[in-house]
Amino acid sequence: MSEADKMNLLKTEFAVIGGSGTLSSDFPLGADDPGVKILYDDLEFETPYGLSPAFRLFTVDDRQVLTCKMHGWRSDVSRADASRQVFWALREAGVKRIIAEGGVGTVNHLLDTRDFVIPNDYLDFSLRKDVGLEGKYLLVMRDALCPEVRDGLIETTRRHYQGRIFSRGIYAVTEGRHFESPAEISMMKGHADIVGQSICPEVYLAREIGACFAGLYYVVNYGEGVVKEWSHQELKDIFYDDAPMISRIILDTIRSLSATGECSCRQLRKETLLKTIYNK
Repeated sequence: MSEADKMNLLKTEFAVIGGSGTLSSDFPLGADDPGVKILYDDLEFETPYGLSPAFRLFTVDDRQVLTCKMHGWRSDVSRADASRQVFWALREAGVKRIIAEGGVGTVNHLLDTRDFVIPNDYLDFSLRKDVGLEGKYLLVMRDALCPEVRDGLIETTRRHYQGRIFSRGIYAVTEGRHFESPAEISMMKGHADIVGQSICPEVYLAREIGACFAGLYYVVNYGEGVVKEWSHQELKDIFYDDAPMISRIILDTIRSLSATGECSCRQLRKETLLKTIYNK
C-alpha cells in the first residue's frame, strides 16, 4: 500500500495513545467489546522524523479511531523523534481528539495503588521541552488537558469503576526510563500528585496540531519514600488484571465525545510572532 493510500485511509477524528495501562490487552481487543471492529493493522508511515511506530485503525460503533502504543517502545528511536512521528501521523490523519493513558507513581501520600487520576495540569521536569513539528505556533498552555475530554473520562470511569477516582491533579513529568529517586519525589511533594513520563511532549504536540488532549492515569506504584516501598508483583498484577477495564473506559469515552466541542483548545494555538521579528 502506498503512503498516499495509507493516508487516505486514516482520515479520522479520534486517536488513542496507548500506555502501560492497556499494553497487555492488545487494545482495543482486550476489552471484548462487540462494537469494535479492526480495519487495518501494522500501518507505518514515512515521516520527516523517521518511520513511525505501527498504528491500528479500528471502529467503535460509528467512530473511527487510530491508535498506537506510546512511542512504539522501540529502543533504537529517541523518545523525541518517536513522539514527533506519532503526532505527524495524527496531524496528517486530521485527528481532533486524543486520549492517552498510562500507569503512574504517587507523589501525594494520600493516593494508593489502583486509584484513578484524571489530571488537570502538569509540571514538566523532562528534558524534551523543545520537541515540535514546525515551530510556527505560539502554544498557550492554559487548559492544556482538554476540559471536555477530561469530563468524558471522569463520567465514564465512574460508571465502570467502584474504586477511588480523582477528577483533578497535577502530573509531574520526568525523563525516565528509570523510576525517580527518593530525593526527586521529595522535591515534588506539595507541587504534584502523580509522576510519570507520558504527558510531555505529547501535550505540546497535541496543541501544535490543533487537537484536544487528555489522559486517564492509573496509580501502579508508590513513589520512592511515599507510604511504603512499591511491589514489583503488584505492578505486574495491575498491568495484567486491569487492562481490559481501562480499555472499556476509553472506548465508552470515545462513544460519548463529539469530534469537535465547545472547548478553547484550538484557540490556544497562535501564530508565532518570532518570524516577524526575525524577518525585519
